[in-house]
Amino acid sequence: MKSKRLLAVAIGAGIAPLLAVSLPAGSASAHGYISSPPSRQAQCAAGTVSCGAIKYEPQSVEGPKGLTSCSGGNAGFAELNNDNKGWKVTPVSRTTSFNWRLTARHATSTWQYYAGGRKIAEFNDGGAQPGATVTHQVSFGSLSGKQKVLAVWNIADTANAFYACVDVNVS
Repeated sequence: MKSKRLLAVAIGAGIAPLLAVSLPAGSASAHGYISSPPSRQAQCAAGTVSCGAIKYEPQSVEGPKGLTSCSGGNAGFAELNNDNKGWKVTPVSRTTSFNWRLTARHATSTWQYYAGGRKIAEFNDGGAQPGATVTHQVSFGSLSGKQKVLAVWNIADTANAFYACVDVNVS
């Protein structure tokens, strides 16, 4: 009886690594993106603009803090950086609500918004964990016309942030 148990343990130990390698990988954990006005990744997810992999995971544009690219430095989402891709431009007023849809809620340091080559708004959450949606009222100040807004969600307990670009026309 003891030899059968040892044989079963030996077989299990030999098969376990093969099973681990052959099982499908889990999907990437989800995070967040701007749903309204529709960000570039929201437009991809909705099929408004033809896109690659970002269509299936608009919430996953994550990269190191301090970047200024729509893709968050992720080569797989580089098409988000292409200003000539045909992104739909949303008409907005001088003060506009930006709505984030969060599919995994992270402790947050700050939310930052950039347009016209400068920071136009920052909201400090001081490490708080947000709800499933977050809305910010952002003023464009003296900016008008077509603008590309870079929105950044800085995570409090990692070196990463989430990035979203939104194309708007400020009236």
